Amino acid sequence: MRLGLIAGNGRFPFLVLDAARVAGHDVTVVALEQETLPELADEAARPPAAAFHWISLGQLGTLISVLKDAGVTQALMAGQVKHTKLFADIVPDMTLAGVLMRLKARNTDAIIAGIADVLRDRGIELIDSTAFLAPLLARPGVLTRRAPTDEEQRDLPVGYRIADAIAGLDVGQTIAVKAAAVVAVEAMEGTDALIARAGRLAGHGARIIKVAKPNQDMRFDVPVVGLATIQAMRIAGASALSIDAGRTLVLDGDAVRASANEAHITIVGRHLQNA
Repeated sequence: MRLGLIAGNGRFPFLVLDAARVAGHDVTVVALEQETLPELADEAARPPAAAFHWISLGQLGTLISVLKDAGVTQALMAGQVKHTKLFADIVPDMTLAGVLMRLKARNTDAIIAGIADVLRDRGIELIDSTAFLAPLLARPGVLTRRAPTDEEQRDLPVGYRIADAIAGLDVGQTIAVKAAAVVAVEAMEGTDALIARAGRLAGHGARIIKVAKPNQDMRFDVPVVGLATIQAMRIAGASALSIDAGRTLVLDGDAVRASANEAHITIVGRHLQNA
């Protein structure tokens, strides 16, 4: 098929591009000037070459025009757009302004769902962002050499209760817990900044709990962890990471596990009934 790839930051768009081309799809990449790594343009130029376009955040009309001109009927979003960018000096075009005017709330889910509705109205269906990367979804159980200690295991249910609540409110998806106390809650700063703050507040031994939203829309804002997550934990002295199995992408999984094992960090995939 003719597939549109709307690329944010990090490694996620690179993996989707490679997997989609391997599957034989004709890919058109639309990259965000404020977020996407410039190396993605070089990757797209490799055979079989994918069409590549830069746009600015806020240019929803341009995004639609590029995808329509390429004959795209299905697209996916891969890679984060920092939540703080939604409140930066981004000037929305008329198409995006129309979306924003209709919203009752300006949280991430509401904005992206509004964009998805406009894309569908223009004949472009937004598909699951994990469509080509299902093998990278976390599996349930202990994912590292070391299992959680009894103390770490006691902290996890405390973390799940609070993390599920804030995720349901679209505040954030990650918290830090230590000794059954909530140390830090993620908002717009992102996971790595949350981990660093937990280290400053609680010192060594924080447990990091990252969850999917209760009704996670797999088309966007899917939880992602990677080597940078583990590096942030190592610097902060965090000892355990829990992620939701079947709902969290683990990028560069071998490197993630090797780094965690080296630092004696345990990683657990929480089993979800509907995953």
